[in-house]
Amino acid sequence: MISGPIIPAEEAIPLLGRAVFLDARAGADARTDFDREHLAGASHVDLETDLSQVGDPARGGRHPLPSFENWTRRVASWGIDPGTPVLIYDGGSGAMAAARAWWMLRALGHEPLAVIEGGWPALARLGVPTEHGARSVRPTSQSYPSALQDWPAVDANFVEAIRSDPTWRVIDARAPERYAGESEPIDPVAGHIPGARNLHWQSQLDADGALSERSALRERYAELLGGVSPDRTVCYCGSGVTACHLLLAMEASGWRGARLYVGSWSEWCRQERPRATGR
Repeated sequence: MISGPIIPAEEAIPLLGRAVFLDARAGADARTDFDREHLAGASHVDLETDLSQVGDPARGGRHPLPSFENWTRRVASWGIDPGTPVLIYDGGSGAMAAARAWWMLRALGHEPLAVIEGGWPALARLGVPTEHGARSVRPTSQSYPSALQDWPAVDANFVEAIRSDPTWRVIDARAPERYAGESEPIDPVAGHIPGARNLHWQSQLDADGALSERSALRERYAELLGGVSPDRTVCYCGSGVTACHLLLAMEASGWRGARLYVGSWSEWCRQERPRATGR
């Protein structure tokens, strides 16, 4: 039914009524846009309140993860149990914040699960049935395995320990100018984690905003990793959201197992840790 982490919009439509659809459009107008029009049957997923929680940016970054317990409760409120097919879309590419929702569900061990390529614009172009306002969903009661008690993410101390180790890779998903320290529109300090390599998440997309050919992506990551295993790879960005797009693209192209540094640059730059600039 769902063959990979990314599914074309055309293949998602036959799953209406058979899968749970999550609308993860982000931004200041995300809730307004959802209430105005969304895929019929979809539930709204909020980046700020569902996929993260309020916290100290110096201790968790700008989008710290909610507790594992709160997340499993939220997932159940959308009518999802461990066997439910789940499809996620956002405003286009998947980086805001469908990939983050995908990673958080994958952290539960959830499958089948996929991000809809092209997001809401692709679905709308196909003339999918829509509705407005919120809808009532019957929560599920089936829980995920009790052995899953925390997030499979890494923290700043872990990144500090491996950032200069040649048997590991640290990848920065931000735009090149932010990585280089030439521009920083959000966080108080510009630059990057020393030892990190840059792969801008948007560079993985073609002219239509879809993920590049998988073979090309696989070759690109092969060159970037240079023989390092994906399970010895850590991805970060500004606040642990767009880095999930790298994890999604890696898995889609056959490189499964990379890890997320959730606090990312927003946490790192607020602590007394080394920083680098330049490309």
